[in-house]
Amino acid sequence: MVEITELEQDITTLCVTATSFPEGVLAAHEKLHTLVKFSPERKYFGISYPIGQGKIMYQAATEMTASDDADTLGCDVFFIKKGKYLSVLIPNFHSDIPSIGRTFQTLLADPRIDPHGYCLEWYLNDTDVRCMVRLAD
Repeated sequence: MVEITELEQDITTLCVTATSFPEGVLAAHEKLHTLVKFSPERKYFGISYPIGQGKIMYQAATEMTASDDADTLGCDVFFIKKGKYLSVLIPNFHSDIPSIGRTFQTLLADPRIDPHGYCLEWYLNDTDVRCMVRLAD
């Protein structure tokens, strides 16, 4: 079910860029987890957006804390913009990983989305992901 989720503040993230999409997604998340110790207090994301000619840039990301240094860790920084997002919760996503792509295809077809936005996977825990696309202002 499509709903609206609001992020009330910008989120600064540390990112590891996948070498390819979709093949390199898991490796990017694994590398991120080797660089930044897992913490249930952190938010974890997947960020993707087109980079031309049918190619997709994908970044595994985690919320940046005051003690994190992107340069030292060798990570990129991405700013997730506050605002309203169309979203769909996918429970137990491991049982149907292609459902993430199908969900984004549905969200991207909505005429209200930000044409300069990105697809955002918010990993709520080990089993559930919220797929989100920002609405235009």
